[in-house]
Amino acid sequence: MTSISIFCGAKTGRRPEYKAAALDLVEAMVRRDITVVYGGGNIGLMGCVANHALSLGGRVVGVIPQRMVDLEKAHDSLTEIHIVDSMSERKRKLCDISDGCIALPGGTGTLDELFEYIVLLETDYHHKPSGLLNACGYFDHLLNFMDHAIVEGYVRQPLPDILSVADKPEPLLDTLITRMG
Repeated sequence: MTSISIFCGAKTGRRPEYKAAALDLVEAMVRRDITVVYGGGNIGLMGCVANHALSLGGRVVGVIPQRMVDLEKAHDSLTEIHIVDSMSERKRKLCDISDGCIALPGGTGTLDELFEYIVLLETDYHHKPSGLLNACGYFDHLLNFMDHAIVEGYVRQPLPDILSVADKPEPLLDTLITRMG
């Protein structure tokens, strides 16, 4: 596994543990020489992830729509940046250029990116592993909802079959690497 897309918020959230978990993930990725691929922004957890990876000598690739560049939200010090036309194109590119994905705490954009990735996995467009870094139980309600969707017959596969979940970076990375193999 040489690159992982990180889906995370354009805000840092209310709890400092979210940022701490994001930075721990970045450190684990850089130690393993895994490129950080992310949304290309310079704000929120996105900016923290990029800045920390760069400060550690890691490689960081951003994918950002031109509209966000125009709003001056693009990170200007990345290893590589791809400017795309739309959010839909951004999601496709994030999937195409990474070997897997991990979602960190975030809002609707983060969930949109994650679910696009999962839908493409479920429909055989790719076979790349995906995961949640469930810092402080941030995704617990989402996980409960997904279990409910399975019981109600709307989701075919049990969530652990399509989405690895851990509250610490190292075990999550280990699982994604194993699933890629």
